[in-house]
This record gives sequence, C-alpha cells and structure tokens, in this order.
Amino acid sequence: MFTGIIEEIGAVSQRKGARLTIMAQTVLEDVALGDSIAVDGACLTVTQFSDDRFTVQVSPETYSKTTLGRLQPGHAVNLERAMRADGRFGGHFVQGHVDGVGMVDKVEEQGEFALWYFRAPDTVARYLAPKGSVTIDGISLTVVEPEGDRFYVAIIPATLEKTTLGKKRAGEPVNMEADVIGKHIFHYMNAGAKSGMTQEFLARHGFA
Repeated sequence: MFTGIIEEIGAVSQRKGARLTIMAQTVLEDVALGDSIAVDGACLTVTQFSDDRFTVQVSPETYSKTTLGRLQPGHAVNLERAMRADGRFGGHFVQGHVDGVGMVDKVEEQGEFALWYFRAPDTVARYLAPKGSVTIDGISLTVVEPEGDRFYVAIIPATLEKTTLGKKRAGEPVNMEADVIGKHIFHYMNAGAKSGMTQEFLARHGFA
C-alpha cells in the first residue's frame, strides 16, 4: 500500500529484458530484498540493490499495460516506498495497481497554480467523482470535475517541482489508478443492482 506522496525522482540506468534498474537515494535508505517500491505508480518488488540503485523485475503484462514499457536509460521516474504503519498518511490509499494508461490533455496556467486536464481510459473514468482521488504516475491528486473520460486537477508548484509531472506535455501518456474505495463501492452497488439487493437495502434503511 502507498499514499501517492512521491519521495524522490529516480532515473532509469538500465533496462534488460524483465530487469529494470533505477538510480535513487531516498528510497534506498532502509531498503531490503523483497520490498515494494512504486515506480511511476506501479508496485514493483526489489530483487537487487546497491548504494545508489535498485533492480526490479517487470512482467511483460506490466510493460504492456503501463507506461513502463516506454522506459529507457535516462528516463526520470517517480518513486515511493510502501507506507509504514507508523507513518503519516498524506495522500490516499494507493495500491500501486495501474488501472490503465491515460493522457495529458492540456494545461491551463492560473497564476502560481495550474489546471491539468487529462483523458482517462474507461477502466478509470467510470470511478471518477468530484473531489475524489486519482493517482497519476504515482501522484495522489484530487479530481475537480469529471466529464465523461475527461477530468482536471489543480496542481501546486511544489508538485511540479518534486515529481516528473512538470516535464509532461499535452499528448503524453500517464499511468492512472482509480481510488480503490470508489472501485469497491462501484462494484458492490453494481452487483447489488443486478440482484435487487441495492433497492432492498435502501428501502430497509429508509433511503428509498
């Protein structure tokens, strides 16, 4: 489990088949074999590490269903270690399971802030809600107003400085993960509607 608060920007140093090696500092401070590190929002397992880099193994499925398949040496990536039980929870519940690849649609500057518009695949768009959470390349963000497959978020300068988002341009792909709580509620209500349980539940509790 992660929080969507990026700890540092790493850099790909080598990609060889399933092996992806990333240069980093902060996420290596207490690293151990088998630890989980989110790379651009995708949860991966550390299989090897040294003082300034770590290696993970990426399956063909992950390469094909995320932006990790586009990574080459020199590419910058957002990094976050799995959350500690005694740590601060600054973002939202992030699983590190990318639901789909979306796209930066456009950016509107508003003084010190900026509105970033995104296009989301259906696997993400169906769960978007006003003031709900969404993860973009591992970054926890708040949805301002979703409209179909399009939504926007307000980005502060610190987020652009401390993540790779500031380097993105319109048309570029991004990893997206919908809010896990929203996904569970959606599936529960959908399953209930099909069985008639939803209306029965609402009526029993005075909501229908």
